Amino acid sequence: MAAIKDFIGYIFSQFRGVADVADIIIVSIIVYFVIKFIRDRRASRLATGVIFIIALLVISESAGMRAMNFLFSNIVQAGLIAVIVVFQPELRSALEKVGGSPIKRFSFFDIKNQSVKHDLISNICQTASELSQEYTGALIVLERSTPLGDIIKTGTVINADPNVLLMKNVFFNKAPLHDGAMIIRGSRVYAAGCILPLSTNDDIIKDLGTRHRAAIGMSENSDAVIVVVSEETGTISVAVDGQLRRNFDYNTLKAELSQLMHDDSDNKRKTK
Repeated sequence: MAAIKDFIGYIFSQFRGVADVADIIIVSIIVYFVIKFIRDRRASRLATGVIFIIALLVISESAGMRAMNFLFSNIVQAGLIAVIVVFQPELRSALEKVGGSPIKRFSFFDIKNQSVKHDLISNICQTASELSQEYTGALIVLERSTPLGDIIKTGTVINADPNVLLMKNVFFNKAPLHDGAMIIRGSRVYAAGCILPLSTNDDIIKDLGTRHRAAIGMSENSDAVIVVVSEETGTISVAVDGQLRRNFDYNTLKAELSQLMHDDSDNKRKTK
């Protein structure tokens, strides 16, 4: 019992107060997000090799193996540069998301009228549902905290009120803007015909075409929510954070978008 008390006393004696506690919490959070970043991306394949090389470096240094230590020290130094170059898109995406304000997480935060948010989501879901029945492809990007100005520049600015007829006309297969993506900014259809970055993830199933790969790529490079309608199958999908969820209908899509955009207008109406 005395040994346990001595051990606990020793642990507490190592703390200098609030600064140490804050230090441990911050480091833990950083480590958590680093692990999550690696796990959710193709960097996970590289993690095992990096850990193995670092382990060999530690062993060689502890055992006094100077030749091996020299070799792996240079590999680690060159490897850090290589990792930055190879995973530049993923690192850029992570830094952009870290730079987003945690308080003003979504651009929908600016829309004070709950009915405006509700109507916008309803129009998007109705458009996707009708295009799905007609087997017309569509790509709708809902901007959140990551600004999509670079993407908007690749298309044509519309800046119009959202309605089903307008959005369907944009994606009509004879329309000049139908091949690109539509950008929803705030409560407006802001641009159309925009070009999205394609995902380079090798794990994407081969059945998915360019439209779906572009949706996944956009979600990898920003925190946007992307709604995709397949031209071949009519399937409605949603891409978020590099992941693609499929087989939505009007009701399930509306519930998904309401949750992702933190829209609580539906819940308020149900409780009345």
